[in-house]
Amino acid sequence: RWVLSLQCKGSRNFMSALRRAVEVDFKDKDKHKSQGLYLLTTGIPDQETHTVSTYVGEVCRGFDLQLHVCLFSVMEDVDSSGIIPACYANPTETATAFKEIVRAANGRFHWFGEAGIFESDDITVIVSEMEKANNYSQK
Repeated sequence: RWVLSLQCKGSRNFMSALRRAVEVDFKDKDKHKSQGLYLLTTGIPDQETHTVSTYVGEVCRGFDLQLHVCLFSVMEDVDSSGIIPACYANPTETATAFKEIVRAANGRFHWFGEAGIFESDDITVIVSEMEKANNYSQK
């Protein structure tokens, strides 16, 4: 079962969107089989990272839920109207913030852009397994 995606309507009010998702889709959590939310984003939330991490950690533990983040880095620092977003962070700061949030939610982090994949927890696990298999075969 897929969870309905929620938009922040032009803002990056992540906690409001998460709260709506939890209230709408997980109020009868015993009836649902899905245990994950996927955030597809291009930028950092409006709220402080520590605040979001704490909230996400509490919500995810309460619902046995995981939050996974797919961060798409746009190469330009401005939006289509030429305006820098109100809550601006460079791509590395944004990735660092989402990694902290994802760890609190026991989820996975994926970061990609027009140039390809920058970082992915899933790919890291696959490469690690391949390296282990290679090391084992060498022994």
